[in-house]
Amino acid sequence: MKIYTKKGDNGVTSLVGGKQVCKTSPLLEAYGTVDELNASIGLIIADFPSPFLTEIQQQLFVVGGLLATEPQQWDKFWKNVDIQSCVFIIEREIDKLSAELEPLKQFLLPQGSKTIAQCHVSRTICRRLERRICDIYQGEKGCFLILQYVNRLSDYFFILARFLHRNNNIPEIYYKSIQ
Repeated sequence: MKIYTKKGDNGVTSLVGGKQVCKTSPLLEAYGTVDELNASIGLIIADFPSPFLTEIQQQLFVVGGLLATEPQQWDKFWKNVDIQSCVFIIEREIDKLSAELEPLKQFLLPQGSKTIAQCHVSRTICRRLERRICDIYQGEKGCFLILQYVNRLSDYFFILARFLHRNNNIPEIYYKSIQ
């Protein structure tokens, strides 16, 4: 099977279900951001192998698929997807890591090691993805769980960065006002 199909050479691509859209569509921007997030997580895994992060990557393929499908067709193509369970799993992991950390009392600078910084990059990509999803699906009920999932994922990357600070004996550097 060839990697190239030449179908997108004219700036148009197909959503799941066959609808044709321009490659500048906000939908493509959203699921392209999911792809970017997934690649960013791959950089974390390169230095911090984690079955949990690999599972997140698997889940992100589903999230990307949902975003590449018009909401009225989600039940047709994604009826067995349980995003709520994914949210609960992320929350449990956040709680587990948080239990090992001191409470945060100040803003942190996103630094410490390459892996810690990559966690913060992944966190900020999640936040951008949230904004993209909100732009597209304002008021769309089915979108709530996807937003909840992405929001929780950004929280997870923040806690993972803090956990890596502690685990690797790398001091957290706090924001200091320049005033």
